[in-house]
Amino acid sequence: MSQDHLILIQPGFVRRDRAAGERFACPDCNLLEGLLATAPEGAAQGLRVSRVPFERPRQAVIELLGEKNQGLPVLLIGDAAKAPPEARWHEGQAFVDDPAQIARWLARQHGLLSL
Repeated sequence: MSQDHLILIQPGFVRRDRAAGERFACPDCNLLEGLLATAPEGAAQGLRVSRVPFERPRQAVIELLGEKNQGLPVLLIGDAAKAPPEARWHEGQAFVDDPAQIARWLARQHGLLSL
């Protein structure tokens, strides 16, 4: 993988434990959605962004990071040699799953606004 890949939960999901018809957004993912939405022109061009359903198991994430690492948001680091010290690893894939750390990386590496 040569490109950073940000995976978020699709906003507007429903939860079985809440009132029927009530829709939700992941607070941590929404923070990053806001940064993407306000990105300066030309920023984030080298960033791949995917959105997956809220429900688990999240097979698309499991295939990349294993069953234990399907929490979102997550940023897969495209160039492992540039992985930040806080990165976690799964089978040679560096990733960051803390929203504040993801936001800092996106600001430094992709030109998004800093928090």
